[in-house]
Amino acid sequence: MVNIRRATISDLMLMQHCNLNCLPENYNLRYYLYHGLLWPQLLHCAEIPGKGKIVGYVLAKMEDEDGDAPHGHITSISVMRTHRKLALASNLMHASERSMVENYGAQFCSLHVRETNTAAKHLYAQTLGFLKADQEKGYYADGENADYMKMPLSPPMFPHPHAEIQRRREEEQRRKAEEARRVKEAAEATRSEASKDEAGQAQEKPAKGDHAKVPKKKKH
Repeated sequence: MVNIRRATISDLMLMQHCNLNCLPENYNLRYYLYHGLLWPQLLHCAEIPGKGKIVGYVLAKMEDEDGDAPHGHITSISVMRTHRKLALASNLMHASERSMVENYGAQFCSLHVRETNTAAKHLYAQTLGFLKADQEKGYYADGENADYMKMPLSPPMFPHPHAEIQRRREEEQRRKAEEARRVKEAAEATRSEASKDEAGQAQEKPAKGDHAKVPKKKKH
């Protein structure tokens, strides 16, 4: 039994330990602390209950570069080899993605993955629904290329638990539907007026050969 829960500051060292045991891309503790202080809602871990052992984690952040929609980015995700094939990576990703939508209104999620990491790319593309958007040459420290992948995050995928947020979403949907209805009615009214004008013009125009007859003069 493994629980997926939101990570706390006290979990960061154990998350770093998991990273060091599983991945070639490693980070110092300050980098974990940076994520934990700025985006605490996005960090999640997989823990064995009662033992306090972290066997997986996801490290994520928000990005909002100029001209780009607000979106989340998966900095790092890993699961210990002893606990793979249990859908922990998928559940960790879903937990972080849900938090991106609920807390920051993220419109999509992005990540980088090594070009040669076929197992991870299969997980992201086939299981989680990510699509390759670009490739970044020499992204990793050893010079390997990275595939840049993205996945849209829509509110229906992650319904918000808070009633007020849900109410505002429903109001926005009703507003858009009403606006679309008004636009449709206006377009139909315009077409109807145009049809009436065409009909009126057709009635005013004399039919071919229907000219007024001139009376003949009588001979005296």
